[in-house]
Amino acid sequence: MAPVLSRLLFRRIVQAPFLRTSTGFSFCRNVHSIPFSSVEVEQISGSKPGEVHNLVQGKWIGSSGWNTIVDPLNGEPFIKIAEVNETEIQPFVKSLTKCPKHGLHNPFKSPERYLLYGDVSSKAAGMLSIPKVTDFFARLIQRVSPKSYQQAWAEVNVTVKFLRNFSGDQVRFLARSFAVPGDHLGQQSHGYRWPYGPVAIITPFNFPLEIPLLQVMGALYMGNKPVLKVDSKVSIVMEQMIRLLHHCGLPLEDLDFINCDGKTMNKLLIEGNPSMTLFTGSSRVAEKLAVDLKGRIKLEDAGFDWKVLGPDVREEDYVAWVCDQDAYACSGQKCSAQSILFMHENWSKTSLISKIKDLAERRNLTDLTIGPVLTLTNEMMLDHMNKLLKMPGAKLLFGGEPLKNHSIPAIYGAMKPTAVYLPLEEMMKDENYELVTKEIFGPFQIITEYKSDQLSVVLDALERMHAHLTAAVVSNDPLFLQEVIGNTVNGTTYAGLRARTTGAPQNHWFGPAGDPRGAGIGTPEAIKLDQILATKSTHSESAEYDMGLRSFIDMRSQRGKKSPLVHSRPRIALRNWYNNGDPLVRPLQTLKFRLNIGISIEELCGRKQVGQNRAVISEKWK
Repeated sequence: MAPVLSRLLFRRIVQAPFLRTSTGFSFCRNVHSIPFSSVEVEQISGSKPGEVHNLVQGKWIGSSGWNTIVDPLNGEPFIKIAEVNETEIQPFVKSLTKCPKHGLHNPFKSPERYLLYGDVSSKAAGMLSIPKVTDFFARLIQRVSPKSYQQAWAEVNVTVKFLRNFSGDQVRFLARSFAVPGDHLGQQSHGYRWPYGPVAIITPFNFPLEIPLLQVMGALYMGNKPVLKVDSKVSIVMEQMIRLLHHCGLPLEDLDFINCDGKTMNKLLIEGNPSMTLFTGSSRVAEKLAVDLKGRIKLEDAGFDWKVLGPDVREEDYVAWVCDQDAYACSGQKCSAQSILFMHENWSKTSLISKIKDLAERRNLTDLTIGPVLTLTNEMMLDHMNKLLKMPGAKLLFGGEPLKNHSIPAIYGAMKPTAVYLPLEEMMKDENYELVTKEIFGPFQIITEYKSDQLSVVLDALERMHAHLTAAVVSNDPLFLQEVIGNTVNGTTYAGLRARTTGAPQNHWFGPAGDPRGAGIGTPEAIKLDQILATKSTHSESAEYDMGLRSFIDMRSQRGKKSPLVHSRPRIALRNWYNNGDPLVRPLQTLKFRLNIGISIEELCGRKQVGQNRAVISEKWK
């Protein structure tokens, strides 16, 4: 790192949240200071394991057996999971089938529940923002998905902001409807935001709080009843969050929570037949579920995420810092992590790579800026790296070794931050491309270089990728930005000198593009369009007399005439309207609306029956 940080990097550091300190550890030593909690973070151990239960039909339950989770830092069994097996899923199936397809609430059914969820969000945001509660969740995240305290704190902070965004009236604003005028008086089309009813949500390990909470709340806001499955390695975090939500007023029966293996969950989805399933995780599992569920699924699956450095070289320190964060924060276990860096030749002439290397080598287990890889072993990552290094021109830039002096169990990986250089020409060969673009969910990235006249080759490489989640175009050159953005498809693309691939906040869409099954997260658009919500259209072809009168008042007003409809009582208004003999009744002669008095407007307005109609009206409305 240069002795004088760039202006942008300095600003970023100054504004960063506080880091873990001895004061931070003093928060919530006593579980009783947090009313909803059933565990003490610092005491979870082999001698005092934490326990995770299931929630179904409003009751916390266990199971016939326990699955033990080992501490990812030392291998000690420290959490017991009440995992449901295939013979125990019937209460969850019954709970799903009990929920009607029209949901627990909708614009015509129990609309007060929109306000209820606005209140729940407000209270939950308030409680989660209390320092000792924030610290409780940040440290609990660290115990099961090791990452730096700053990264864990940021996950909690994003969750708080999301809940604030959907407090008060914002939940019912999500259900905003629309209307379209029809072909004639009394005809109108209305569109309403409608729930799916019973739904399922499956989430991964890498964001134990943010991903499941945002997705579950989006489902609940709109009247769905979700069953939630979180990766068992980290499900204790969401169990505690559900207890917090109950404390803040979430109805106990609105949400089910299940701990089980993949095979059992697959059976639950088949038998429970939810109207929609939202899956976040690996592409392999996503494709299987898409077939099993006959397409009733939304996906936020893996991404091989790219960053392109443009020809304008500026703020070298800051760009190096962002590259390090994107590739290696959370040990590279983000679906948005930087997988490949396309570096313009102008950047090759700088010390960018050496600065990224210096930053990466500062990461250590002490502060968890590097940590265990929960889905890959060292052997798997090293095998992939060695295959890449066999390509002509390939070289190891840094890393490529297991971490030393640790007690991380062998079932998890423990690698130094690693970067491999590959020539662009070798990468683009048909026999190499699939291997090069294989996502490694760990601290691993590929770096390549391109010349100005090779931008089309880079764009071709981006076009051939099959997963289009996040991307970054690092440049302030408007023509370069236009060229790259206009020829790529990633769902979340950051552009400009500060562009990154990770760190998505709650204030913009985050999700893939290029796949009609793609789901987003974090925004009203994600909830309304791409998550667990349908649109219902109703078409009205009939109306009571009061609606017709109001429409007629509007017509007269537009003609600049003084309306005779001055009475509040409809029968008097209609009698005055008819007795006035206004020619504006003629357009209504062909309508078949039936009045409450038992006379059609056509009968009422027929000129040949004027006297008779007046007599009938007088008799009916004396």
